[in-house]
Amino acid sequence: MLLSGAQILVEELVRNGVKTVFGYPGGTVLDIYDELYKNAHRLEHVISAHEQGAAHAADGYARVSGRTGVVIATSGPGATNLVTGIANAYLDSVPLVAITGNVAVSLLGRDSFQEVDIVGITQPIVKHSYIIRDVAELEFVVSEAFKIAGSGRKGPVLIDIPKSAQRDKCEYHGGFGFSAAPVPEVPDLTKALEAVSRCRKPYIYCGGGVVAAGAGDEVLSLSKRLSAPIGLSMMGLTAIPNSYGLNLGMCGMHGKYAATVAQSEADLMIAVGVRFSDRATGNIAEYTKSCTVIHIDIDDAELGKNVPSMIDLCGDAKVILTRLNEALPPMRNEEWVARVTELKKRDEAPGDDSFTPANIIRAVRESAGGDTVVATDVGQHQMWVMQHYAFEKPGTLLTSGGLGTMGFGLGAAIGGCIARGREKTVLFTGDGCFGMNLNELATAVSQKTPVLIILINNGVLGMVRQWQTMFYSERYSSTTLRRKTDFVKLAEAFGTAGRAVYTMDELREVLNGGLPEDGPFLADCRIDMNEMVFPMIPPGGSVKEIKLSQEMMI
Repeated sequence: MLLSGAQILVEELVRNGVKTVFGYPGGTVLDIYDELYKNAHRLEHVISAHEQGAAHAADGYARVSGRTGVVIATSGPGATNLVTGIANAYLDSVPLVAITGNVAVSLLGRDSFQEVDIVGITQPIVKHSYIIRDVAELEFVVSEAFKIAGSGRKGPVLIDIPKSAQRDKCEYHGGFGFSAAPVPEVPDLTKALEAVSRCRKPYIYCGGGVVAAGAGDEVLSLSKRLSAPIGLSMMGLTAIPNSYGLNLGMCGMHGKYAATVAQSEADLMIAVGVRFSDRATGNIAEYTKSCTVIHIDIDDAELGKNVPSMIDLCGDAKVILTRLNEALPPMRNEEWVARVTELKKRDEAPGDDSFTPANIIRAVRESAGGDTVVATDVGQHQMWVMQHYAFEKPGTLLTSGGLGTMGFGLGAAIGGCIARGREKTVLFTGDGCFGMNLNELATAVSQKTPVLIILINNGVLGMVRQWQTMFYSERYSSTTLRRKTDFVKLAEAFGTAGRAVYTMDELREVLNGGLPEDGPFLADCRIDMNEMVFPMIPPGGSVKEIKLSQEMMI
């Protein structure tokens, strides 16, 4: 069957199970968009307000749906506007196929209008990239791109398609069949089993790799078998139900007190699907000084990269944990369980009704229920959500971990909402973050996505200001915004509604007042600019330097 490159692309997207694509049209992708128009019954296209928003939406869609996200952009600035979204997906191991147009092959390298080497620009932030110089390559490349994006440690792949390759025709074969990626062999568990048998204070540390592998049940089984508490990275926060008694919550710089202290006291750490980022570890020399580390990860490049691990187990986390559970006898570490239970009491919040970030987040959680997908932007509000929102199900949190992308949240919330059939979704954002990509309100309205936007509005760049308070003698350089934006009127201008909120009673009125089912709603929650995130371990510090309140600051 003789088809054009644009036709082949559409056929391959459908064949690879794609149902929704995100993007923004332009001159060098008009042939692709013409085919999308003709195939609207097979492929839903969601137009964003900006290409970065489209990339974040595809990212959120992928995380919630479990399928590879797809984003399309034109050449030049359209392609470069995807870069932050691609980098975000790369650092958070999200399967994404980014498709960009380019000038015709004959015009490449001539500084043609809107020509840019997007393959070269994105090389460090993709698993693989392609430029299609011959239409005959396209069928194979698209198939391979989806295989690469969705196998092993997942991540983004870029396909750059010059306009001539979209128009040229060749024989279409109906797709290349790739065998499933081989499952890594189960490594030798002998040393791991010996180390576990000797320990008295085991600790399980879960990251995003547990969520990606669907290994939450296996972690729970191991925890019960070893009487081992569980600490979580930010990306692994939904791996284990918050209600599980030995779930201590997030550990690290802004982690729960119990999670961080118990981690420092453990004599054995089973780390699953984590990369040991600097925010999680602090002072490396102190981090695992008296602890044997067993590191399980599907990517052998992560093993021993940041934290020296005594025992490395490369492979599928679900398979490895299953084998460990089969081989290990039950262990009762009653003194250790009593210790972590006592530590956990330090994280219990006092029962007041003041209008604080913690109470705002808990009220939203109570109203939303455990199935609701929650997105966040980056900053203080992100950490408050990690500390106070009780997640119960995997894949219900969309946040930017590795890159820390301000402006990620709204696009991701829209993508996640669409992936769930346009069910109610919650976005926690700050006024600084919201200002970066609030244009995507137009997308939320046009796509009829019921996203409840909880705007934690303190009039400052809160996290940066907190650091200026603690480490720069209160020299608030460019962190007090002094903006006069009326976010409620802004929401109305975009075609939706909102309300300024100053008290818990007003917030409950919003949450109980029948939120729209066919579009977003903005709750502008005005909080004190001096609110800070605690606990906090100073950057490069250890648990010995943990600050539990502003009164403990140096």
